[in-house]
Amino acid sequence: MKTPCPMFVNALLVALFPLSLAACATQPVTPPAPVAKPAEETVRKVVYHADFSDPRRFSAMLTSITNMVNYYQSSLIEYDVRIVFVSHGIRFVTTDKLANTPFAEDAALRAQRETLILRLKGLHEVRGVKFELCDITREAARLPKEKLIPGVTLVRSGVVRLAELQSQGFAYLKIE
Repeated sequence: MKTPCPMFVNALLVALFPLSLAACATQPVTPPAPVAKPAEETVRKVVYHADFSDPRRFSAMLTSITNMVNYYQSSLIEYDVRIVFVSHGIRFVTTDKLANTPFAEDAALRAQRETLILRLKGLHEVRGVKFELCDITREAARLPKEKLIPGVTLVRSGVVRLAELQSQGFAYLKIE
């Protein structure tokens, strides 16, 4: 096979170059699509709803939260995990017996309270899990703020807070 003459190739390139420039000028330039942030870089936002009185169910919820936070931490994923306590959930954020209220301590809670509160405190102090308590519930139970475990933030209405967090992109979880 014969190699084309270098002068012919140069002449051909010189002749075609203006055509390629003209073609570029007539083609609309589409800007690149915005690059979405990889999922690994976004903060995972989760809210757990605690409105029940069963200590076994609460223990299962704490286990679920611990497993979730372990996963996020080992994967170097930022997270914002919260528990919103409403109604009977108040039982888990105080050592008060809540006598003469619908939320009064029973034998099952009495047997597990210390362990549950230690686990809860660990999630807050070591793992950064946030606790929010419905102030309507606290007032109904006539529980002084000083009797709440450290780290509990009061919110005016627990159910309103749940709706607000969901509208801010928090995934809603409730352990059954």
